[in-house]
Amino acid sequence: MALTLYVDTARWRAHHKHVQEQFPGLVPVCKGNGYGFGHERLAEEATRLGADLLAVGTTYEAARIKDFFGGDLLVLTPYRRGEEPVPLPDRVVRSVSSIDGVYGLVGARVVIEVMSSMKRHGISEQDLPQLHQAIENVRLEGFAIHLPLDRTDGSDAVEEVIGWMDRLRAARLPLHTMFVSHLKADELARLQQQFPQTLFRARIGTRLWLGDHEATQYRGAVLDVTRVSKGDRFGYRQQKAASDGFLVVVAGGTSHGVGLEAPKALHGVMPRAKGVARAGLATVNRNLSPFVWGGKQRWFAEPPHMQVSILFVPSDAPEPKVGDELVAHLRHTTTQFDRLVDH
Repeated sequence: MALTLYVDTARWRAHHKHVQEQFPGLVPVCKGNGYGFGHERLAEEATRLGADLLAVGTTYEAARIKDFFGGDLLVLTPYRRGEEPVPLPDRVVRSVSSIDGVYGLVGARVVIEVMSSMKRHGISEQDLPQLHQAIENVRLEGFAIHLPLDRTDGSDAVEEVIGWMDRLRAARLPLHTMFVSHLKADELARLQQQFPQTLFRARIGTRLWLGDHEATQYRGAVLDVTRVSKGDRFGYRQQKAASDGFLVVVAGGTSHGVGLEAPKALHGVMPRAKGVARAGLATVNRNLSPFVWGGKQRWFAEPPHMQVSILFVPSDAPEPKVGDELVAHLRHTTTQFDRLVDH
């Protein structure tokens, strides 16, 4: 009995091909937990797509994935002097976001990140005069710019990239390749048309692997069902059942990421109101689970355990049976499945 990730493989791969057609020169991204699929599986899918370069988050991920992917690997986390050395093959390309970082990678293959409106990391316009000398001792694979997802100020992503292209060109730096993130297909085409001598390569993770929500589904298997009456005590904390119903033990707990949630940016009055309502219910131990039964998301009977969750299903709903599977609305990037089933 397991928390299972079901993948409609044909549909999932058709989506990959569609994204690849929209973004020529696509660089698949495989970082974190492999977007819920695992590093080995995504390395296999990137190979199937014919990708020559796979982007990973850290040097530690590169060390693991190198045995699953035969092409080049781009480490997205910028190099910093003093970081723990990790043995990596020459086909690994390091990202750099400072002049000091470039000098620290003599002989290495590097991609230089420029500072975008994200203001996360990157070299500044003031750094450009120093780059000429710095890049003499590295193998420059190109420049990169990581753009924000939302533009609440109405600014144009393409114009931001053009601004940096103009600065780099004015500084007489090589512009053979520019790696970009979070651009639309038409925006990438505009850039490629305006700068035909530069190869623009989109680094894409979420849109590639998780863009078709109907291609994947998590389900947790029912392990036990116990009928309870109003007032019966149950669980670790011996709470009382609020009404008649069923305690349903389902595969999927904190070790799988169930009950763990990354903070979300809320836009608009209604999402904020719902957030306040959820917070209020949580203070009286009412937490909605990600598991669905009888067409409704069901409440946790108590906080999820390490490998299972206990749900409360009221008596007016169908009685779950051991072996049934409950659909679970889980975030791929924070979930670890027991098994993956292609169908």
